[in-house]
Amino acid sequence: MPADLEDLLGIATGLALGAGELIRSGRAHAAEDVTVKSTPTDVVTAMDHASERYLVAELARQRPDDGVLGEEGANRVGSSGVRWVVDPIDGTVNYLYGLPWYAVSIAAEVDGAVVVGVVHNPESGELFSGVRGGGAWLGEQRLRCSEESALGQALLSTGFGYDADRRREQAAVAAALLPRVRDLRRMGSAALDLCQVAAGRFDGHYEQGLSLWDYAAGALIAAEAGARVQGLRGAPAGTDCVVAAGPMIFPAFRAVLEELIPAGRTH
Repeated sequence: MPADLEDLLGIATGLALGAGELIRSGRAHAAEDVTVKSTPTDVVTAMDHASERYLVAELARQRPDDGVLGEEGANRVGSSGVRWVVDPIDGTVNYLYGLPWYAVSIAAEVDGAVVVGVVHNPESGELFSGVRGGGAWLGEQRLRCSEESALGQALLSTGFGYDADRRREQAAVAAALLPRVRDLRRMGSAALDLCQVAAGRFDGHYEQGLSLWDYAAGALIAAEAGARVQGLRGAPAGTDCVVAAGPMIFPAFRAVLEELIPAGRTH
């Protein structure tokens, strides 16, 4: 691994572990200061803000010339060509309700391309990482995605947006997809869902309406585990849709999604 990428990975790992301990230790008080963002169901806790403040402050101390983009408003322009994309708590609703499926997600971009990704679940202790060209890992274990080749035998995951009309459309897609696959899971953290694809625990994941901080680290980890990660109709993975699956099942999976999700209504 090039020394500069090793340095970025080390920083991302330390930040994820530090923020993870912060939010895990503060979870008992998560419901004491809750506000909403885009809709009444799109919540943010005081610990979301505290975690992002910690990440931004540490990056300013360790990498003062780098840019930062965070879910809760951080947006610092850097001069080094490196930008950090951070989600201080991915899965805030799970966090608020005491469900142990949330994560800190940290990605490092160099000249606009994600080169390092770390996703840490403070409840399970699992730490997923990936380096462009260097593979994907769960701790010291090298990850490989699923080799499932039959869509009808695929265990898939997805997520839903916060807007009621968007959810209605997304639910219709999920209802049409469900009879054509083994089963469908909705866990509540896109970052962790993409890491499950990397680990072969899910055969594939799709989701509409994600922001960069939701998928940047997880998408790199899935890709480095051998998964194909793209959007629909030749587009790259992005806000319109993120589709990740093992290479054997990806063509059929994407084709079904393109059948079910009308062009121009992907998020």
